[in-house]
Amino acid sequence: MRKLICILCSLFALTTMTKAQSNDFGTWYELGAEKKLSKKWNLGVEGEFRTRNNSRTADRWSAGLNAEYKIIRGLKASAGYALLYDNNQEELDLKSDGLRPNKWTPSYWGMRHRFNVSLTGNIDWGRLNVSLRERWQYTYRPEAEGKKYDFDDEAWTSVKGKGKNVLRSRLQLSYDIPHWKFDPFANVEMFNTDKGIDKMRYQIGVDYKYQKKHIFSLTYRYQNVNSGDDDNDVNSHMIGLSYKLKF
Repeated sequence: MRKLICILCSLFALTTMTKAQSNDFGTWYELGAEKKLSKKWNLGVEGEFRTRNNSRTADRWSAGLNAEYKIIRGLKASAGYALLYDNNQEELDLKSDGLRPNKWTPSYWGMRHRFNVSLTGNIDWGRLNVSLRERWQYTYRPEAEGKKYDFDDEAWTSVKGKGKNVLRSRLQLSYDIPHWKFDPFANVEMFNTDKGIDKMRYQIGVDYKYQKKHIFSLTYRYQNVNSGDDDNDVNSHMIGLSYKLKF
């Protein structure tokens, strides 16, 4: 059994080195609804599904709830929670000689809990809107029992739980084209941790509004990862589709 695991791990290491030479491609689907409770308060729900590995592998399911409060015109605060169900990628830890396997974690599905608090300011210059969002995000991954194989002990052990704090800064430009229901936008987002810039995300897209209540979006995202500390995060191109109902 141990020899078989060693062979599989060696094949995995070769495959990983090959994949690391190129960017991945994935898709990103979102479905949401937003209810206006008063002039100040909005409540929203959303679901999300992502793919990776050139869109051949399911990457994540998630569902979330958020509340938004309008402080003054052009400034709003929000808070939210999301439950993430991730398809964690296979990992291989080698010994100091770089040849012998130390610990091996096959791919597995696991949950994460994510909390966020945001402050967003925006200003209009004619039909051009400029917004800046600062978001503190905390993600906790509970301990996953029996998911990691220790070659020294020849036994399955747990993947330890961990938490991560991220400050996400997003600058966005959007334009309201007169007499046209398609509105383009572009943004850049920086993910900061205590170790520095974790990753950068660049996005362009277009919104289509139907009867003011239905909003469809088509986006292209490029993500550049510096630390790779997040599960499944790699340099990748992503095509996104989303729908939101406002009522």
